[in-house]
Amino acid sequence: MITTSSAPVGLPTKPSINATYLWTICLVAALGGLLFGYDWVVIGGAKPFFEKFFNLTSESQVGWANSCALLGCLIGSLVSGTLSDRFGRKILLLVSAFLFAVSSILTGWAGTFFAFVVWRIVGGVAIGMASNLSPMYIAEVAPAHMRGRLVAINQLTIVFGILGAQIANMLIAEKVADGATAEMIRVSWNGQFGWRWMFTAVTAPSLLFFVGALLVPESPRWLVKNGKPELARLILSKIGGQSYANVEVADIQDTIASEEVSRVRFGDLLVPKMRKALVVGIALAVLQQWSGINVLFNYAEEIYRSAGYGVNDILFNIVITGAINMVFTLLAIGLVDRCGRRPLMLVGCAGVGLSHVLIGVAYVLHLKGLAVLVFTLCSLGCYGMSLAPITWVLISEIFPNRIRGAAISVAVSALWIACFILTYTFPILNGALGTAKTFWLYAAICFAGLIFVFFKVPETKGKSLEQIERELAE
Repeated sequence: MITTSSAPVGLPTKPSINATYLWTICLVAALGGLLFGYDWVVIGGAKPFFEKFFNLTSESQVGWANSCALLGCLIGSLVSGTLSDRFGRKILLLVSAFLFAVSSILTGWAGTFFAFVVWRIVGGVAIGMASNLSPMYIAEVAPAHMRGRLVAINQLTIVFGILGAQIANMLIAEKVADGATAEMIRVSWNGQFGWRWMFTAVTAPSLLFFVGALLVPESPRWLVKNGKPELARLILSKIGGQSYANVEVADIQDTIASEEVSRVRFGDLLVPKMRKALVVGIALAVLQQWSGINVLFNYAEEIYRSAGYGVNDILFNIVITGAINMVFTLLAIGLVDRCGRRPLMLVGCAGVGLSHVLIGVAYVLHLKGLAVLVFTLCSLGCYGMSLAPITWVLISEIFPNRIRGAAISVAVSALWIACFILTYTFPILNGALGTAKTFWLYAAICFAGLIFVFFKVPETKGKSLEQIERELAE
């Protein structure tokens, strides 16, 4: 047990937090982020091999193979919000873990391209569900003064998943000889089996997530909303003691006392007192994607090749990007509950925007190699300590208890739509405008985001979810 240094707003005394129990259930929920990160990135290493195995020759086939999971992400984010409001957070975490395990095996051992696409979409559904449920669950069990760093743990596990996929791809794949033909790759071990094990490797953590989700408690806020305050009180007392539980339950009941606790309709999100939070959530989700950082993950090979790097150096650079992302996410976890959400977001928007400007300048001046690498790493570092984790923190915090599941699903669906638009349009913009002007466009979006955050995004540090709800409704 540890004693916190300050009491959350509304608590009369300092609660004694059972740190071991709290961190355990939050880490279990954050395994959804780990699987999200791995499954999202693993296709990059498998791509050269499954394309040859399935004889994908047209641009449309290649594009569909690499983007079909986004359809599942959108479906998963849409359905998980409403279903989690109706059936609870825990059961949807279990469904997500089950889908991760099944889809990873059946994608890896698909015998036809059609089966491969079907199971990639199912895997995308699991990603979409995890991207909703993991941060929401953590936010609903975390005390106010610890919520930022605990929700940010979900982003850290996403980063670990990304880095894990990059390392797994590198370890599983056998070296391809220079000048190898498509047929040589297709009949090689990589072409027949290597890419399959890249997908299958995520089965083990998926099963761990499933077993862990069986053991974690239901969200206490969902329990109170659904007429089970005594069960919620038991869970909250395990986290912070009986006094803490009594105050929290009373505060949750107060916020929903005047509301109809029935099945949530998406139309409920458009009532005036909900609209402000919804606009902020959607805008932050879109900003996170349109800041352009995912281009550095999805098209890293193309960007570094155009900057003069060879294949081996490109692979090494990609691992460096994953490591930088992890280091700065750890920094965000240390700062989010000390400095607050707004300062980190403001610094991040400015830093990513300036880094994109410098990337563009490097391309205009034909600076090759190290300059481009340094500027891209600066961009990733600024993103890793701000837009990446803090967006998830804010989205998990700003919505009212009664509609949180449905509202987060709308915001996260906007995120996946924005991700698709970013990923789909980069080759088009890069061809029409050139790399420099494309990154300057992303910089302009970051600077617009800076203005939006300054004027519209509230500070939520140290406030209970119920206090945030009251303030945003004013």
